[in-house]
Amino acid sequence: MNDILKTATEELKNKVMSDFKDIKVERSKHAESIIRNHIIFSMGAGMIPVPVVDIFAVSASQLDMIRQLCKVYDQDFLETQGKAIVSSLTTATLARIGAGSLAKMIPFVGSFVGGVTNAALAGASTYALGQVFKIHFETGGTILDFDTNRLKKLYNEQFEKGKKVAEELRKQQEAKKKSEQTTSPDAGITSSDKSAGFAQNDVARIKELAELRDAGIISEEEFDKMKKKIIDG
Repeated sequence: MNDILKTATEELKNKVMSDFKDIKVERSKHAESIIRNHIIFSMGAGMIPVPVVDIFAVSASQLDMIRQLCKVYDQDFLETQGKAIVSSLTTATLARIGAGSLAKMIPFVGSFVGGVTNAALAGASTYALGQVFKIHFETGGTILDFDTNRLKKLYNEQFEKGKKVAEELRKQQEAKKKSEQTTSPDAGITSSDKSAGFAQNDVARIKELAELRDAGIISEEEFDKMKKKIIDG
């Protein structure tokens, strides 16, 4: 009798553990989906051509992501606390986004450079922020015991990974857009036809890029990538 009871108890325990594991897996997948969607939202917000508005839009997207992650992990969302955490973790990133936002005020190339730069930074920052909250919640943490000083290192590590994730998502979005364009009514118009009217501005745009690089707003690597994009059309 004791053996039967022991076996039944073990089976019940294993079933509960299995169900709990399945719940954790599904919860993690849901969280990753939320993070991915908000990376895309934030990158789009970073492309907004109006200075300062883009910064507020990125912050709003990140705060909404935290709100949704709290819901997934059954955590009470406190907006004041959420804003404080975002501000503490992303201070350096927001400063760079701010520089990119101001760059949009420069004629011709400013909007392009600022948009591209801010989209990449916003995407990487949102990824890092999402991963920090996800890891914190999955290890038993709450929004109330969120130690920003301790988790800032994790944010910085995830930010570097986020750059690659944001770049990959950008490529996926561009591929999707091109695929949709092939079925659109103006699919017969080539990219060179569309850009012909702007060819005379290429030299001026590259010159503006060089000035932004010299001012420290963009890096040498970013300058080379953007210059190549202008030349390639």
